[in-house]
Amino acid sequence: MDMADLDYGFKKTLPLSLEEADRRVREELGKEGFGILTEIDVKATLKEKLDVDFRPYKILGACNPTVAHRALSAETDMGLLLPCNVILYKGDEEGSSVVGILDPRVQLGLTGREDVAHLAEEVRSRLMRVLEAL
Repeated sequence: MDMADLDYGFKKTLPLSLEEADRRVREELGKEGFGILTEIDVKATLKEKLDVDFRPYKILGACNPTVAHRALSAETDMGLLLPCNVILYKGDEEGSSVVGILDPRVQLGLTGREDVAHLAEEVRSRLMRVLEAL
């Protein structure tokens, strides 16, 4: 379906339920060597903390251990920029979901280090393949 560029990432609208989109995202991330380190259920958290209703929305912290090790070896404090955020939320149209990723070039670009730019490009390529496969 629709793919959109954001100033800080990319997103794609899928003709899938949130549950199916979640399953597919995890499957495709796995094919690219990513595991999920963290998962935030934004809808449940906002209900619990603020007693407000919000659309079904998850933030997944995805990590490719090999690339993360290389980044942390280059600069120990690089962990401040890890993991890669992937969002999933219920789309505006019935039966649709949106998947978004933070652009690793923006994320690692915060370091100002040219020597890690190749890592950002590698992760970006992997994450774009995930979006394209969905």
